Amino acid sequence: MENDELVRKFHKKFAIDLFNYVWSLMDKEIRSKEEDLEMIHAAHASRYHWGRIGSPIEIIRGEWQISRVYSVLKMGESALFHASQSLTLCQKNRIGDFDIAFAYEALARAYSVLGKEDEKNKYISLARSAGDKILDEENKKYFFEELKTI
Repeated sequence: MENDELVRKFHKKFAIDLFNYVWSLMDKEIRSKEEDLEMIHAAHASRYHWGRIGSPIEIIRGEWQISRVYSVLKMGESALFHASQSLTLCQKNRIGDFDIAFAYEALARAYSVLGKEDEKNKYISLARSAGDKILDEENKKYFFEELKTI
């Protein structure tokens, strides 16, 4: 029993640390090719650890972050795959608010990278509608600021 708790703590620590590390790499103005690859691996590793111990929300956010990494790196097909995973998990678990809005945002961003304007616009519209329903005003403001970057 004690060992199970230790394993949970291990997974949680790595999931959080890797998630934050990905953001530190993504926020860099200039990254090396090695940092780009490290960002991909760290995002997947974070998602793996959340998959071991996290709730559906953490798993959804992990999929979203992976999609964002691939969008930043202009790898549209991979971005689209993980954005779709994020949306599917939101729908399956009936999770709305901030998370479904960002799932739509990720799809719009992935379609933008792929140059598919009609699909991008469709998901921007869905993202806006979902964003209007975000209850927390700070989260809503942050969401719409992010949506403008597509």
